Amino acid sequence: MERAREGNGYKSPQRKLVQFFEKSRDQWKAKAGEAKKTVKSLKNRMGFLARSKEHWKKKAKELEDELARMKAKEQAREKEWAELKKRGLRRAGVWEALKLLGVCRTRTRTLWGI
Repeated sequence: MERAREGNGYKSPQRKLVQFFEKSRDQWKAKAGEAKKTVKSLKNRMGFLARSKEHWKKKAKELEDELARMKAKEQAREKEWAELKKRGLRRAGVWEALKLLGVCRTRTRTLWGI
């Protein structure tokens, strides 16, 4: 009881209190260190994912643009082909027309028997 009146407010012996408080402090430091590692890891992951997202957005945009260009090119070829068909193609003129349209030679031979 004398110790409780001395001012520290604890009834346990000081050596036990010191051990308890050291253990408590060490546990708190370990827990705080783990939390800090987790936060850093999550921040790094978030940065990586943001960069990756931007990369794939850019890649998707490039592919969409390429697709739009190819569709426009295909429409122009179809329009040109329709125009050539309208004029009435002779068999001899088909090869030249297909060359203008950029159709492969082997494919032309199989299609038209040239």
